[in-house]
Amino acid sequence: MSIDIDPGSSLRNVPVQKRSADRMEALLDAAAKLIDEGGIDAVTTTAVAYRSGSSVGVLYRYFPNVDALLRQLATRNLHLYLQAVQEGSDLTPNEPWSSWDLTLDAFVRLCRSEPSFLHLRFGELITDRFLSEEEPNNSIIAKEFAKLVSETHSIPVTEEMIFHLEIAVAMGQALMTEAFRRNPEGDPKIIEEARRVIGDYLRSSVPIK
Repeated sequence: MSIDIDPGSSLRNVPVQKRSADRMEALLDAAAKLIDEGGIDAVTTTAVAYRSGSSVGVLYRYFPNVDALLRQLATRNLHLYLQAVQEGSDLTPNEPWSSWDLTLDAFVRLCRSEPSFLHLRFGELITDRFLSEEEPNNSIIAKEFAKLVSETHSIPVTEEMIFHLEIAVAMGQALMTEAFRRNPEGDPKIIEEARRVIGDYLRSSVPIK
């Protein structure tokens, strides 16, 4: 599943060789672990370089600043999430909105297991236009969901569909924030309420035959 974000928009140099790509991934992995340990403020150029076994000079070879590194990490988180959503949709392609349960489960699973995901997610916890200055995070995610719905059910993407998906994304973000605020593993009651409320909203607002 492709995402309409330039993968090199946060980078000074886009890795071409595997060795360079691995070095950049090590920097992102180090930043993710630092976020889990001390929050976003724990991510500094010195800390990331030290944790990754690299140097500040190598970090600056790829990223002009910490914000660019965090943006790349948030984009990686979004790729991981959308990949899980795609896999869930492939498992249940014929039932309208049957993939919603798997979509929610994927988000919860990543919050519990993927370094940085709970505290950074896609960067919307920092600013609503973290992935791109051109449009809000939730709009980017809603458009990706719209493409998936369109491809799965052979229906056109419409402005109305995107609008309702933006609402669903906003509800999901707010409810997941509350669920993990109350319980480090996610409050089960809030997760199940999100499953019901957003599922009902999608089925009534974006009917799929």
